[in-house]
Amino acid sequence: MNSWHFWHAKLIAGIRDPYLSDLGLLSLRLWAGQEFLVAGYTKLSGGIHAPEWFSSLSFPWPLALLGPDLNWVMAGSGEIAFGFALLIGFYSRLAALGLLFISYVAIYTVHFDLGWAGWNQIDTEAGLGFKVPLMLSLMLFTILTQGSGRYSVQEPSP
Repeated sequence: MNSWHFWHAKLIAGIRDPYLSDLGLLSLRLWAGQEFLVAGYTKLSGGIHAPEWFSSLSFPWPLALLGPDLNWVMAGSGEIAFGFALLIGFYSRLAALGLLFISYVAIYTVHFDLGWAGWNQIDTEAGLGFKVPLMLSLMLFTILTQGSGRYSVQEPSP
């Protein structure tokens, strides 16, 4: 019985180890960062002109004033710049905040076809749900509140 308590105490101590706990933040940063890098690259590799489906979207104010081509370039550039910053841990909280805004706009304009019923859906015959952007937003919220951790190019923030 004592061996169980010994191993349990060792496990808890290992989990509280800052080197080990920051691996979770690193994995969130790497996954979310590469997802946004790929999304931004995919947008901009097709050119700076928004595709037809994007041009027909209804954007929230004040983005509705900018036009589809500028929104397309800003979304792609933001995903690349903030995604790279997140990946390397450079101003991760600011990058997470920027990507949260981009995710909000994406959910509002593209992924809210099913309304609130789409919170656990990805792609259905009835339209797009927002499960994937919601999961990415939760990852970004964790980075926003916890910082980048010790495995970043900057000093870890308190």
